[in-house]
Amino acid sequence: MKKTWIKRGLIGLLSVGVLFGGLAAYAGNRFSHMSEADMARMRVHVIERVQKELVLDTTQQAKLNTLADVLQQQRAAIKGGSADASPREAMQRLIAGNAFDRAGAQALMDQKLSAVQKAGPEVLTAAADFYDSLRPDQQEKVRAFMARHGDRFGRG
Repeated sequence: MKKTWIKRGLIGLLSVGVLFGGLAAYAGNRFSHMSEADMARMRVHVIERVQKELVLDTTQQAKLNTLADVLQQQRAAIKGGSADASPREAMQRLIAGNAFDRAGAQALMDQKLSAVQKAGPEVLTAAADFYDSLRPDQQEKVRAFMARHGDRFGRG
């Protein structure tokens, strides 16, 4: 019984995490030029789509919104705020001199990893709370979605 719960929990958490993490990563890379208003519209669209596909009740919708909030906060923390340079500009700074700026690269990597580690437990909790609130038929839809579209999140 315990192994089943652990396995089901990990699969569910992974599925929801990949779904929203993939969306956040895709949005962060492909749509990094988008304004905050554009990102807000995209977030509304994604939430509406998930609500429509899974037919969420009020409690589930609240947990989905919490998850979206947490992911948005994590994305902002990783990005470093709007004043931070783009990834391209950050890389250009690292190779601006005659030698690669190893200390600068390490500091940049430490900053990004720290942001992920700091927000990680909150993201996991929000993803788990949302997934655990789903009925078995809704969870099956998430798993089926991941089976059909899961490999898309791994490509650039």
